[in-house]
Amino acid sequence: MFKDYNMNQLILPLDLAVKLQKNDIAFSIHHLVESIPNEAFNAFVKHNGCPAYHPRMMLKVILCGYTQAAFSGRKIEDHVKDSIRMMWLAQGYEPSYRTINRFRVHPDMKELIRQCFIQFRCQLIQEKLIDQEAIFIDGTKIEANANKFTFVWKKSVERHHKNLIEKSNQMYNELLQNEIIPEIERENEEQLSIEELTRFAQELDEVVDDYTNKIDSSDDMSERKTPKQMVKQIYDWITRKQKYEKDLEIFGARNSYSKTDQDATEGQYTLAYGVFPNPTDTKTLLPFLDQIEKQYFELPEHIVADAGYGSEQN
Repeated sequence: MFKDYNMNQLILPLDLAVKLQKNDIAFSIHHLVESIPNEAFNAFVKHNGCPAYHPRMMLKVILCGYTQAAFSGRKIEDHVKDSIRMMWLAQGYEPSYRTINRFRVHPDMKELIRQCFIQFRCQLIQEKLIDQEAIFIDGTKIEANANKFTFVWKKSVERHHKNLIEKSNQMYNELLQNEIIPEIERENEEQLSIEELTRFAQELDEVVDDYTNKIDSSDDMSERKTPKQMVKQIYDWITRKQKYEKDLEIFGARNSYSKTDQDATEGQYTLAYGVFPNPTDTKTLLPFLDQIEKQYFELPEHIVADAGYGSEQN
C-alpha cells in the first residue's frame, strides 16, 4: 500500500502560509515590513508606465533572501520560484533579478533600511526580548577588496576536519598493517590526537630509510610512495588539526566567526549601524552615537564598548 500520489489532481490548500511552521522567519519579515509607515514607500510610487511591484513585497522578498544567504539578484529570483516562504511573501509574483537589483539600488532604499531597524527594535521591546537600559557598541574592519574569506564557517571546518581524520586514520592503518611502524597507544580509536599524530610522524621518520629500501625492492607499484613526503604530510595534518580544533573552540554554539573580530556573536540583535572611514574604533564612537540619536532612537543610560574605543575624549 502507498499513500495517494497523483500529479494530475489539484491539491488543497492553496494558501501557502498553511505549509509554513508557526515560527517561520517569513512571518517575522512580513510583520516587520508591514509595520513600516506608508510614507516611507511614497518615493517608490510610479505615475506612468506599467504598474510596479508593491515595494512592501519587494522588500520582504529581499530581506527573506538575505536570511537564506541569497545575496545576488539571480539567487533571490530562484528562491521566489522554488521556496514556499518566498512564494507566500511574493503572493504569486515572480520579480526578475533585474527588477530586484533595480529596487535595492533605489535612492530611497537607505531610508527603508533605516525604518526596518527602527521597527525591528520596536518589536523586540514589545515582545520583551530586550530592555532599554543599555546598548553595546562594537565594530569590524572591512577591507577595500571585500574578502569573502573574512568569516570562518563551522560547517566548512567540520567537513575539512572530518576529511583529515579519515586520511590520517587510513595512512596509519596501512602502515601498521604492513608492519612499517609499531602500534601507537591511542586514547580515541576514532581519531588520532595532535600528540598521537606527532608520535606517528616520529615513528615513521625513524624508519624512513628502511621503508625506502622496502619500496625499492618491491614490485608492487601501489607501495611506491615517498616516505619523506608522508612524514611531511603528517606534520601538515598536525598544523591543520591544531587550527581546526582552535576554530571549533572559538565557534562554541555559533555557526561562524569573523577573523577580524572573533568576539562578534550571532545571539544578539543589531539595532543600528554606521559606516566610517576611520582606521581605529576610537574615532567612531562619538559620531556613531550621534547618528544613533538622530536616526534611530534615544540613547539609553548605559553605553558599553570594549577597550578598542578607549580614549580620554570617549
